[in-house]
Amino acid sequence: MKSGFIAIIGRPNAGKSTLINALLGEKIAITTSKAQTTRNAILGILNDDDCQIVFIDTPGIHEAKTALGSYMNKEAMSQAAGVDIIYYIVDGHKGLQKEDKEIIDRLFTYEAPVFLLLNKIDELSYDQLIKRLSYANENYKFSEIIPISALNKENLDELLETSKKYLHDSVQYYPDDVKTNMNREFRIAEIIREKIILNMREEVPHLVACRVEEIKEKTSKVFIEATIICNKDTHKGIIIGKNGSMLKKINDQASSDIAALFPGKKIILSLYVRVEEDWLNSEKQLFNLGYFSGDRDE
Repeated sequence: MKSGFIAIIGRPNAGKSTLINALLGEKIAITTSKAQTTRNAILGILNDDDCQIVFIDTPGIHEAKTALGSYMNKEAMSQAAGVDIIYYIVDGHKGLQKEDKEIIDRLFTYEAPVFLLLNKIDELSYDQLIKRLSYANENYKFSEIIPISALNKENLDELLETSKKYLHDSVQYYPDDVKTNMNREFRIAEIIREKIILNMREEVPHLVACRVEEIKEKTSKVFIEATIICNKDTHKGIIIGKNGSMLKKINDQASSDIAALFPGKKIILSLYVRVEEDWLNSEKQLFNLGYFSGDRDE
């Protein structure tokens, strides 16, 4: 059996979370069409007949304007250290741009081979695809260049088979039935945040965090209390909606997805909204929300 760790790194909206969910055949990471959805490094574990691969989904690397943004960038790049392979995933519509060069140059300083994954090829013409692949091949020394469609699972079998050739460990790091190292509290909070992102417009989704306060599991029901933290009173009003309509919508959608974590049980979700001004720049608040652990230095 072969085993190893693979970091998935890229800019926002490249398809990192969609890829990890497709590779695992299960929703481990939340996905939306909006940038900066992923904020933490998330582990997804693939147990195959002949391998165990631990994939690390990371936040999109972007121009940071808050302490949270700086944390996300640091979190993403730190995952490249010590892994067996680095996947650098790119939106096929955009191809490699000048903003990618600095990131790629940094990735090449690590010992791990760097694969370029050109994503969303199902939306490209043949000429566009050839142009993107030729540019990457002529300008960078990637160990592998593989065109994929994470959404349609196109070329993912080839990606896995190629990746296995670069794995040299034979250690089983996690039991066969484990798909992620994320605990239920984290996964529930992420599901709630996903529904906020999907239902909110403009800046609000980027200024919101979620924290699970309590889980009480009974024989046939699960009672969950969670807090939605926002930046302004006006945002609180938007999240709650007229007569609580938006909050109810978020609650219903989140409860439906959370039910998959508690098979056969009814979910009773209670959501509360609290304003904590400028929490995105408060290291204390970020630490309490799980975004900082240990060394906080850049």
